[in-house]
Amino acid sequence: MAKRSKKESVIPDSPTAVFESSSDKLLNAIQKYWGYNSFRPLQQSAMLAAMESRDSLTVLPTGGGKSLCYQAPAVCRDGLAIVVSPLIALMKDQVDSLTACGIPAAFINSTLSVDERKLVADRIRNGELKLLFAAPERLVQNRTIDFLETCNVSFIAIDEAHCISNWGHDFRPEYRQMGILRSAFPNASIHAFTATATQRVREDIVLQLGLKEAEVLVGNFDRPNLFYRVERRHDALSQIKAVIDRHPNESGVVYCISRASVEETANSLKSLGYKALAYHAGMDGEQRKTHQDAFIDDKIDIIVATVAFGMGIDKSNVRYVVHAEMPRSIEAYQQESGRAGRDGLEAECCLIYSGRDTNTWEFLINQSENDDNRQASLTALSKMEAFCGSAICRHQQLVRHFGQQLEKDNCGACDVCLDEFDKVQDPLIVAQKILSSVYRQEQRFGAEYTAQVLRGSKNKKILFNKHDKLSTYGLLKNEADRVVRGWIDQLLAQGFLKRHGEHSVLVITEEGAALLKGNASVILTRPKSSSAAVSLEDKWEGVHRELFEELRQMRMKISTERNVPPYVIFGDMTLRELARYRPTTMATLTKVYGIGQQKKDEFGKQLIQLIKQYSAENDLQTNLQAAPAKPAPPSRPRPVAQISVATGRIFELFDEGLSLDEVALQTERAISTVTSYLEKYVVARRIDSATQWVSARNIKLVEQTIAEVGRERLKPIYDALEQSVSYEDIRVIIACLVNRELG
Repeated sequence: MAKRSKKESVIPDSPTAVFESSSDKLLNAIQKYWGYNSFRPLQQSAMLAAMESRDSLTVLPTGGGKSLCYQAPAVCRDGLAIVVSPLIALMKDQVDSLTACGIPAAFINSTLSVDERKLVADRIRNGELKLLFAAPERLVQNRTIDFLETCNVSFIAIDEAHCISNWGHDFRPEYRQMGILRSAFPNASIHAFTATATQRVREDIVLQLGLKEAEVLVGNFDRPNLFYRVERRHDALSQIKAVIDRHPNESGVVYCISRASVEETANSLKSLGYKALAYHAGMDGEQRKTHQDAFIDDKIDIIVATVAFGMGIDKSNVRYVVHAEMPRSIEAYQQESGRAGRDGLEAECCLIYSGRDTNTWEFLINQSENDDNRQASLTALSKMEAFCGSAICRHQQLVRHFGQQLEKDNCGACDVCLDEFDKVQDPLIVAQKILSSVYRQEQRFGAEYTAQVLRGSKNKKILFNKHDKLSTYGLLKNEADRVVRGWIDQLLAQGFLKRHGEHSVLVITEEGAALLKGNASVILTRPKSSSAAVSLEDKWEGVHRELFEELRQMRMKISTERNVPPYVIFGDMTLRELARYRPTTMATLTKVYGIGQQKKDEFGKQLIQLIKQYSAENDLQTNLQAAPAKPAPPSRPRPVAQISVATGRIFELFDEGLSLDEVALQTERAISTVTSYLEKYVVARRIDSATQWVSARNIKLVEQTIAEVGRERLKPIYDALEQSVSYEDIRVIIACLVNRELG
């Protein structure tokens, strides 16, 4: 295995670790075109790499803003940025969204006619386009490369880069050809982006693409806005229905393993009156497209699908994802569940599983994969099974899988941390009963059979084997089948049992033998008797729901007229802010998240007219101010960054007391780049005063302004100070302020 890249950084996703703007040009671009006032974690560093033509690999969770990392630099740089994208639907989504923001972009794929391809080529020759999206197999064709070599290619971005690695969960052989881009475009930097990549996959991506001294940026894999819940399957349709009913009239995805399960589930939901459609690879292409478009355009609420659906779909307002059957790996689960809540708003992820799912995946893996990949896939499957049976925080398990640590004991957003289970009073005795039964069955039977023995089943096979005569027969007869099966899963997850052979028989491990003797400890849980489900604290506070619905209807009307998905016009976050603050002037409208210059010019008058009329009819106050951001709770542990070599060197210079100018001179970096490290330095060193870098006058002004307008957004502070204090200084002051509050 290759060594870890010396330049790799793992950056915590904390409120105080948001990167500064590398230049006014980048910040102005995201404000003008996207209506964003600040960068999310890692975005600034990823953009810097593209702006400065340094190869990079950026790993950000779904919804972390990967696309902006190459879109904003493409707007700011001269020339054409080429984006490698695996799916036609993804290309169209991104081009529609960019066009709606006023950015010239196009794609080239099999859906275009000859005349349409010629038009795209003419726009490239004329220098009209800033971004061109293409599939990997088309991009590596000699004709395509020959043509693009005559153009001013600024850089190349490779989306869904995990597809390049056969260690990843979605390997695509055509991605292996991407290595030729280095020789074809020697003067263009290459930037890879993905949402899910273990260290091994990251190393393989760098190797296969031939990235030179790549800066590997790894964001926090945690998605705090997602609520994770895992349930053993006992009545699949009722369990799915319970999730849907918690999110009436909202968009959701239900994943199944097989096409037959997809069809059956979709038909059952439709018969119950839900607006649901099926999607799987067995349908003809036109039908799949029709169903996908209906979901993306909010014409239906639910898409029931195999994993063939969803990669790269930019629909931001998916409020729940249900896995009606267990996914094949934690990487797959992270990506599939991550399609919920891409807009940063609360969303639910419910995984409903059974031991039979493991058997199904083992069969499919053994049938379809070669020897090189089979064992890796089976290992990944066993880790997924352990995740399902575990009683450890779901968020913690997911980030640990990717080599990170959740910096708090209770995530507050999963079934485990919110106590949706009761702990078994005598777990050792219960575990010994189960292990003893496995032993007396000579470790020759599976989990379902073992549960039946323990529950005293009169199954013919049990009677034939005379296992009704075992001393363990019926020891758990008062427990429900799903409870006993859940305990077996938990013993598997904790390593006291393991599955063996093609029939997945239960075998006692060394740890299990110690537990039988009372020389180990175990934790077992059971579902609470109450059926009430805990939900995430949402972000509806202050939002006028009826006005939000009116705005949704306006969005739907506009999107239908323009033949684009509703979220291309406005995301749900933007609509909530409009319904919360109710702006009625162009000046107040531009302060709303997600409204840039283009959208203000196109839709501003309609929005203002609707808000004014609705507010007048319902006696609502307008032009409300954003509430001050709440300080982080003092009890929350502070994330600790793993510092790269380059970052560490700059930190050492700050430690020596050098000024920004002196650090820039010694490192031969732009002052804006050095400034971007300062806030990280302040966070890492827990510095609570900015006086070394910012004047006392500016510190006082910023802190006074924060007391009035809050610190949730930078632009209101910047504007209130009449642009007399830079964004960089404001961020450093905020970082110090948070450090003081955290103590």
